[in-house]
Amino acid sequence: MKFTIKRETILPLLQTTNAVVERRHTLPILSNLLISLDKNTINVTGTDMEVEIIASHEASNGEISEFTVPGRKLLDICRALPESAQLDFSIEKDHLVLKTGKSRFTLAMLAAKDFPQTEIASPLVDFEIEQGVFKSLMEDTMFAMAQQDVRYYLNGLLLELNGKTLRAVATDGHRLAMKEIDQSVDISESVQIIIPRKGVIELVRLLEHSEDKARIQITRNHIRAKLNGIQFTSKLIDGKFPDYEKVLPKETSTPLKADKNALKQSLTRASILSNEKYRGVRIILKNNSLQALAHNPEQEEAEEELEVDYQGPEMEIGFNVTYLLDAINAVRTDSVLIATKDPGESCLILPDKETGCRYVVMPMRL
Repeated sequence: MKFTIKRETILPLLQTTNAVVERRHTLPILSNLLISLDKNTINVTGTDMEVEIIASHEASNGEISEFTVPGRKLLDICRALPESAQLDFSIEKDHLVLKTGKSRFTLAMLAAKDFPQTEIASPLVDFEIEQGVFKSLMEDTMFAMAQQDVRYYLNGLLLELNGKTLRAVATDGHRLAMKEIDQSVDISESVQIIIPRKGVIELVRLLEHSEDKARIQITRNHIRAKLNGIQFTSKLIDGKFPDYEKVLPKETSTPLKADKNALKQSLTRASILSNEKYRGVRIILKNNSLQALAHNPEQEEAEEELEVDYQGPEMEIGFNVTYLLDAINAVRTDSVLIATKDPGESCLILPDKETGCRYVVMPMRL
């Protein structure tokens, strides 16, 4: 087997697929990439058994072949080669030989037949959506996903389709992020799936902020996205997501309205002297005023006062300032609304214009 390819052609394929290749794995084959050649295409596949990425590019190979090669090593070699280099690949016994200019590299291979490839069932849902819209949907909610929670169904992002809308929801039990967009899908009943954390991160990385379409296919056990010469497949989390609508507070008639950047900067400064472990900040609301107070075990204190638009009752609430800042950062408008009825209840954080986003942060005792 011999084929020639330009560095600029193969390098993006290796970069895209290596993202899911584990550096240390119990199965040696999972440290490898599967490279498949036919007469007109080169396909590069990486997988960790949970997430699979196949990147393809047109290439006149002349031969049909399939082999695996250490992914990180091949990527590092190609990165280090000069631009516009022409790479000549050949197989000698059980090794892949790469020649370019006066350089020669010999890499060990493993049998292609042992490489795990993901087969999915017939899709329950099959639709197209603008990449930029889908990317924003997940970016605006994914920050609230749990990390290594024993409630495994929280370590991912819920996607819910009802035929007319597409909703993304994430929660770690202390905060919740939700966004809903219009999306017409031909289904007979609503569908809920939970994409695992790694799958969400990789899919968001692959999607672009563009009007190009992504084709999304959902089965009982997998989600698959096809976009820009890339096929992404992820297993789904098998579990029941909590009834999140029960924890959504109702909007109040007297929400606080503040300039997003001013509020963000004020809370960021106060957080510097908060307890490093609990990140607690006390928020005091008065007529057209918000005070943020923080202290730590070293008896250090921070006090911030901000002029806001607020006509509601006076109250004092404790929050994890990181959760507050994450939600405020996710708001895409210049002003932010904060609604709460009682210091013991969760607060609702909203953009000042309807964007389909809702953010909930639970209070904490300080």
